[in-house]
Amino acid sequence: MQERASRVMAPERRRRLVRTAAREFATAGYEGASLNRIIRDCGLSKSSFYHYVDSKQALFDLVVQDLGDQLTAALQVPAPGELAGPAFWEDVEDLLRRLLEVSRSNPAWTDLGRLFWAPGTPGGDGTALARAGAALQAWLLGALEAGRACGAVRDDLPAPLQADLTAAVLRALDEWGLRHPHALDGDEAHRLVVVQSALLRRVLAPDAPVPQAR
Repeated sequence: MQERASRVMAPERRRRLVRTAAREFATAGYEGASLNRIIRDCGLSKSSFYHYVDSKQALFDLVVQDLGDQLTAALQVPAPGELAGPAFWEDVEDLLRRLLEVSRSNPAWTDLGRLFWAPGTPGGDGTALARAGAALQAWLLGALEAGRACGAVRDDLPAPLQADLTAAVLRALDEWGLRHPHALDGDEAHRLVVVQSALLRRVLAPDAPVPQAR
């Protein structure tokens, strides 16, 4: 299990296992991922591997939890309340830019992004993906509340709906970027950040038009 791995496994061996498994899951998908390949590439024996991690599901959760924690720490995600103020949208764009730069600095974090959107990944109650999704939803709701409080986000739509719309926009752009990594080299990648921010602003800002019912 994940907690067992964190207590027993040496830090460097754990990092190697997590990075190797992330690459395998991202390349082959959850169902196609081979524990035998992961074990071989990590230089572990099967008995040692199963002493640390007891199943493919436990290994997948370990990968998502570890890489997610590392990415969050490297990104220095602000508390939602810190976004409240006249620079709300500038801060949002800065966060998106830092997310791009940080995620591109480590291939394992790019692999993590693929795990979130890949079909067949285990995301039921109690899984690492479910916990990460709940944490993201809570952060988005808090950020929207901060934006409403400072007048940067419209308040004529339910906040949960706005959070779902925000997640849908980010997911669509993220999935496209992961499928077309070479199309986002250099200035094109930073242009995408500007587009992301502009799309979110059009959906969420008070001056964004809402079609009137006839």
